[in-house]
Amino acid sequence: MNGIHDMGGMQGFGRVQIEPDEALFHTPWESRAMAITVAMGASGQWNIDLSRSARESLPPPVYLSSSYYEIWIRGLEKLMLERGMVSHAELQTGSMQQAPIAIAHVLRKETVDAALKTGSPTHRPAASTAQFKVGDSVRARNLNPQGHTRLPRYVRGHLGTVQAVHGAHVFADQHASKPMPPFDDTAQWLYTVVFEGTELWGPGSDALLQVSVDAWESYLEAAAP
Repeated sequence: MNGIHDMGGMQGFGRVQIEPDEALFHTPWESRAMAITVAMGASGQWNIDLSRSARESLPPPVYLSSSYYEIWIRGLEKLMLERGMVSHAELQTGSMQQAPIAIAHVLRKETVDAALKTGSPTHRPAASTAQFKVGDSVRARNLNPQGHTRLPRYVRGHLGTVQAVHGAHVFADQHASKPMPPFDDTAQWLYTVVFEGTELWGPGSDALLQVSVDAWESYLEAAAP
């Protein structure tokens, strides 16, 4: 989707302010926000790409006025409301007013470390031969999808060079296409593509600037000879 979250290369937001020795969490509630989001993600009611899509589809005024972990919580609220796991009244009052729905999995204290170490691997057996190889010149397709995508807007239509081939991985766009399980974990070949800054932003860009993007095969097409 072409949302406000996809602001790479956009003007008007000022310089990125780098915070020296930045703390992992700035206030105690941020660590709780992360813990709640991870715990609810283990419920099996959605996947990581649906979670990203929920955050990225927040209304622009809400997204831009929210801090990093506020966006996480607002995305989580959206996911839970859509599945009847919480009501608007409960979010307003902070008190449970309806019986909880049954969920497939509950992340318990004694299983947290093992679950985090295992993660959710996305690598899958390849169903076809890779279309591109390291060193190939490719163009990012000029896509404007209505649903979730991991292809940054600022590289679409631009030329790049394949730097690495990572094998076949669950295609994020399709993974987020179904709101409830079972999810579509169709895999595609995944590549790292390097774009020159001058290709993306013209001759006024830093001549030494390069941007690396991990892109699934359907995002790319062979560059014209």
